[in-house]
Amino acid sequence: MRRLVQLLLAPPSRFARLLVAEKRLTCDCVAPENLAEHLPVFIDLDGTRCEGLWAIVDHLEGTYPDHPLAPEDDEARRESLRLLDWAMGPFLENVTKRIVYERASQRYTGAAARRAPDMDNVRTGREALRAALATLGTSAERNGYLTTRDCTLGDLAVAAHLSAIDYFGEVPWTEFPAAAEWYMRMKSRPSFRNLLADRVPGQPPVSHYADLDA
Repeated sequence: MRRLVQLLLAPPSRFARLLVAEKRLTCDCVAPENLAEHLPVFIDLDGTRCEGLWAIVDHLEGTYPDHPLAPEDDEARRESLRLLDWAMGPFLENVTKRIVYERASQRYTGAAARRAPDMDNVRTGREALRAALATLGTSAERNGYLTTRDCTLGDLAVAAHLSAIDYFGEVPWTEFPAAAEWYMRMKSRPSFRNLLADRVPGQPPVSHYADLDA
């Protein structure tokens, strides 16, 4: 059986889970034995071991081409990869780490052990999130998904972050209806089912987390 070593609320891990599901692959998701590992880690049926997000993307796109997630059009592919890089770089640092990593246990994010959440940090993350949602909504209105009329790597990467943030009810969807409509389409994809079933012991999600109409 394929294995994915991952952290429940870490967006890189959630993105890897979405990738595997979009490729229609069966896979066991397991927690790491050591938080110092270079996560996520994907082990394929033939024993191929891919450590880190970019190695996993390269392996899955190259080995399982039947369900491509990178657009054929050069410009659209560049934009999709730019969104992926942005999600796992600036968005991770300015939004997700300031909200999710403040509120969730190190066990589920891999972040440095914390005391009580720093609410100044959370508020800064919320402001950055609002700016990002406005931009994402404009892209979704223009393209259908974020870069094309089809779901791509960029959509999955951004949705992986928003799913973790939405677990805590921190996404102001009513203020950004275009972004909310796009995210509802993402939530309705079969690849999202496992993510929407996530439950952190002692820290359940908000009531709308798994609601496909909210």
